[in-house]
Amino acid sequence: AGVSERVRFDAVFLALSGKKVGFEKVIEMINGMIASLKTEQADDDAKKEYCVTTLDKSDDTKKSLERKVSDLEAAIASAEESIATLKEEIAALLKGIQELDKSVAEATEERKAAHAEFKQLMASDGAAKEVLLFAQNRLNKFYNPKMFKTAPKVELSKEDRIASSMSGTEPPTAAPGGIAGTGITALVQIKAHSLRSDAAPPPPPETFGAYQKKGEENNGVTAMMNMLIQDLDKEMTVAEAEEKNAQEDYETMMRDSAEKRQADSKSMAEKEAAKADTEAALQQHQDDKAST
Repeated sequence: AGVSERVRFDAVFLALSGKKVGFEKVIEMINGMIASLKTEQADDDAKKEYCVTTLDKSDDTKKSLERKVSDLEAAIASAEESIATLKEEIAALLKGIQELDKSVAEATEERKAAHAEFKQLMASDGAAKEVLLFAQNRLNKFYNPKMFKTAPKVELSKEDRIASSMSGTEPPTAAPGGIAGTGITALVQIKAHSLRSDAAPPPPPETFGAYQKKGEENNGVTAMMNMLIQDLDKEMTVAEAEEKNAQEDYETMMRDSAEKRQADSKSMAEKEAAKADTEAALQQHQDDKAST
């Protein structure tokens, strides 16, 4: 019991020991002491309840803070992991774009080189075919006149027509230039005998046998020229088909590469934005943890 309780108890004891105080007074004192004890007990109970409640609340607050710190640490770890993953993905996309650009540049250079070779081949084969056709026509002039094709008549200019009508003679024509006076200017190397413009071709090699008839003399050479022309036509046809396919493949690659580059660039921009947001969230989690 407390000090006040002992004082009241001592007062009751003195009242019982004395002869001047009646029993009713003692009973009243005892009742007052009991009421006081009940009040003090109620106060003690209230204080105890308050203490228990406060302690529970403090414990809950502590546990809540511990959970918050734990959650923040988990959020920080998750954010750091996400940032690291995004960095790797961004680096991979950037490397892929750089490699794609390099392959596109290399493919473009290869296509340019292949197209240049194609043009050179077509020009060379075309010139060779032109020379062979010219030679065939020259042979026809001597051995098969019916098949000979004369050169197209030159269209006179207005001045040439006036000069011709006044002089009564045809205007002079320019001497043909090019290879052996054929007018063919392409530089073509052909393993054939040179042809003079005003003379019949020389006799064929001994393997062709001696001259016989005009129609037969020309057969071997003409057949060989036809075979060469067919080979040139075949080579040019194959080259045109290969050039067409190569160009189509190149254009398809360029189209696919452009689409992939656009998609990868968009993905990289999205990941950069996600990385920036995650870094901002990480900083907030770190600040929250520091202030907890």
